Amino acid sequence: MLKLIHTADWHLGQTFHGQERHAEHHRFLDWLLDTLVVHEADALLVAGDVFDVVNPSLRAQELLYDFIVSAHECLPRLDIVLIAGNHDSGNRIELPAPLMRRLRTHALGRVSWLDDGTLDAERLLVPLTDSSGETRAWCLALPFLRPAEVTGHGLARAEHNEGEPGSDKPRNDYVVGISRVHEQLIDAARRRRQPGQALVAMSHAHLHGAAVSEASERPIVIGGEESISAGLFPADIAYVALGHLHRAQQVGEARIRYSGSPLPLDFSEVNYPHQVVEVMLEGETLTASEAIPVPRPVAMHRIGPAPLDQVLAELEALPHAPTLPREQWPWLEVRVELTAPVPDLRSQVEAALEGKAVRLLRLERRLPQIDTEGVKARVELAQLGPRKLFQHTWESRWGEPPGDDVLADFDQLLQDVLDDEGSDASRGVTGERHP
Repeated sequence: MLKLIHTADWHLGQTFHGQERHAEHHRFLDWLLDTLVVHEADALLVAGDVFDVVNPSLRAQELLYDFIVSAHECLPRLDIVLIAGNHDSGNRIELPAPLMRRLRTHALGRVSWLDDGTLDAERLLVPLTDSSGETRAWCLALPFLRPAEVTGHGLARAEHNEGEPGSDKPRNDYVVGISRVHEQLIDAARRRRQPGQALVAMSHAHLHGAAVSEASERPIVIGGEESISAGLFPADIAYVALGHLHRAQQVGEARIRYSGSPLPLDFSEVNYPHQVVEVMLEGETLTASEAIPVPRPVAMHRIGPAPLDQVLAELEALPHAPTLPREQWPWLEVRVELTAPVPDLRSQVEAALEGKAVRLLRLERRLPQIDTEGVKARVELAQLGPRKLFQHTWESRWGEPPGDDVLADFDQLLQDVLDDEGSDASRGVTGERHP
């Protein structure tokens, strides 16, 4: 039997509304190392988006390389396979590959081509061995494919005019190119494997029918036509380890799975079941797969959307600061539904949070939806002075004219601006630049 752990979308180095998450990632990797040891894993598959940006910080890179070294020290026969995701730089992922191979770690960041225009599939095939060193499976490690990598080399021309099955819509070159890359890689894997060896595909892609998270997943390709069919993975692929979508899910079959991200990457993901997947293979067959929940190093709270009075009451009910270090205090998002402007909204929220063991990251104002039907769509600015323009903007936003106190504040601000401009003019200051 061969035992794999499938994970993806670590996004090391992510800043969360301006706050770094180094401590959270560190605690996740410590937990993952313990999990690999306890479950006696033979291989770890990381299906892309290892880093959050193409130029990750030194601290983010240090997290990855320290983890790889520690994993090799604890499990000297563990195979680790990393692929680049759309957030990663393929070249950066591969840069230390010669050194990492000494630690039984294979880093694949890009595809390459042979002189005859066919895919260099051999470099993407990684043997997965059991505790005795016998090759029990082959990992088809396919990093994220950018359009420039797959729309040339004659890959798309053969099927350029073919449409999607059951559709009159022509297939775009990008999807055709991805399909041909998968076909060539699978063909090469079939030729390479011996009887009794399983095929495990790893890809960073968006499959048709998979559920996308609300806010945190970056579209892979401009135009939104990047999704591919699960039919690219034929039945003799025992398991498909996917990355990119942050919600853990299977796509059509139990053998085709997104592990999801191990940490919530946005407040919209606060209720996701974050996990890694334990995969068991016997011979050429998937015998079982089981989700292992990832403990959340730092909690996330969302309050609202609700009226201000209700939000403030919920904030007041939060517990006071415990003895936890500040880096472990929960992240907090507050969403307030407003029917009228509240100039001191932030100060009211911060006052309600005084002494509470949370870190406010985001304060969202939800404004009323105004029926703009019948409102004059075009306003000639030349016909309006600053005061009238301000009144018009306020009314279009709030559905009622500004009060006298608001207008008085605006008049004072406008006068301050005019006074500043007059002061600059008296000193001979202009907006012109001279060589």
